[in-house]
Amino acid sequence: MASILLRYPDETMLACLDDITAVLPAVDDPADRARFATARDHLRRLAPTQAAQQYVDTFDHTRRRSLHLTYYRHGDTRARGMALLALKHTYRQAGHEPPEAELPDFLPLVLEFAALAPEPGHRILLQCRPGLELLRQALHEHSTPYAGVLDTLCSRLPEPARHERDAWHRLAIEGPPGEQVGLEPFGPPKQTGLEPFAPHGHPTASADPTPEAFLSAKEGR
Repeated sequence: MASILLRYPDETMLACLDDITAVLPAVDDPADRARFATARDHLRRLAPTQAAQQYVDTFDHTRRRSLHLTYYRHGDTRARGMALLALKHTYRQAGHEPPEAELPDFLPLVLEFAALAPEPGHRILLQCRPGLELLRQALHEHSTPYAGVLDTLCSRLPEPARHERDAWHRLAIEGPPGEQVGLEPFGPPKQTGLEPFAPHGHPTASADPTPEAFLSAKEGR
């Protein structure tokens, strides 16, 4: 559900809101149900063009609220390139081929993977925890219902140690490294759709994700 709610609100995504309503009762935590319902209701109240514009204003116009998680720690550096390669390798090891049209650290893609492959997906979320926490903070500062979705995701991860919180605080103040390198080999950062995973070695069946592919997620991912 979080993967769907954090996607660009095109026609395919908005059509999934009824499916989210249908499975919300299965979410065990009342606070999590309320956060997902708030994000869903917010999208329902808006015209599709308004929803799209708010999404772009929230996520596309500033890197402070980027959905690409490795950016927060590495910026546009060679280290980020290596992190992206490592993510692709993890997807493939689990039998899922990441779509070429999207960087592998795109949060909705990471969450879909975590739903399909919980153990390696959980490890990725832990590795990207600085990005999740900084994105969550920035969304709360922006006063958007998307912040509640990040609250739920972060609440499902282990409580961070004090030194981790200190490191995130420094990162929030200093920002990511500034070395500029090309990331063309890893694909353009496109946020207007999300192809479903295909088994490794097989072509993706469709460019549009089905509700079933996402709603098979457990624990709200």
